[in-house]
Amino acid sequence: MQSFLLLLPDFALIALGVLLRRFFGLGDGFWPGVERLVYFVFFPALLFNALARASIDLVAMAPLLAVGLLCMAAGLLLALAGRPLLGLDAMGFASRAQCAYRFNTYIGIAVAGKFAGAPGLAMMGALCGAMVPFANMAAVGMLARHGQGRLLRELLRNPLIIATVAGLAFNLSGARLPEPVLPFMQRLADAAVTLGLLAVGAALRGGGQAGRRIGAVYLCLVKLLALPALAWWLATAFGLGGVAFATAVIFAALPTASSAYILAMRMGGDGPGVAWLISATTVAAALTLTGWLAVLTRWGPG
Repeated sequence: MQSFLLLLPDFALIALGVLLRRFFGLGDGFWPGVERLVYFVFFPALLFNALARASIDLVAMAPLLAVGLLCMAAGLLLALAGRPLLGLDAMGFASRAQCAYRFNTYIGIAVAGKFAGAPGLAMMGALCGAMVPFANMAAVGMLARHGQGRLLRELLRNPLIIATVAGLAFNLSGARLPEPVLPFMQRLADAAVTLGLLAVGAALRGGGQAGRRIGAVYLCLVKLLALPALAWWLATAFGLGGVAFATAVIFAALPTASSAYILAMRMGGDGPGVAWLISATTVAAALTLTGWLAVLTRWGPG
């Protein structure tokens, strides 16, 4: 029940986006501007702020980072293996494939904090922060390769990648954001979460998504069941225990990030299909995350 309540605000924002579009006069002409604002301003600010302020000890966290990276790579490979199930063109597949390995940082930090307290929150924040560049580069790379732009150009000018690289560089430099800048950046980050989820809801079109539904179900199963099971095995193999073990499993079990929709829309991909997958994984995660937390409580290493 606790995990469900943690997920409820995110899904409520998605539902509100649906209502705003359908019943409050905020039609299709309104949302592209919101998407651009989130993509070019709010999400980059959120990523930079999170990475610049995170406590990242890459040496001590190397095993956990390896588990996270291997899980994301497995998600991408499983998405590629299941491509025939989706029945989509190259750009449609590139848009939806990211839903098999991208993760919702906000839900992850909230769940880890509730489950393991301050150590879990800090460890999840560092893990998500370290994995963001890899997730963004993989997603942008696939979309750029199948889109109209050149891959290198898209990677170099993508605001999400620029923000993650800049945030990591700032963090590793040892510098600190000036005090007046901190609340400003935090307000931009808060806007990214809210407006991003509203935009996801506004993009929903019910059953009108292209491709085969079995393919969408397959991606959901990969993200919510296969990857956490793999993370459990990898965490055991790497000798993780306690908070680190739980963090690895929770990270792999997270629903898809709303930034996947923003990225797909801004790069000419299948936004509505991605929005459906984000909503589906978020709703289903209320059950699957609850299950994984119960399993961790009973059988996870102390």
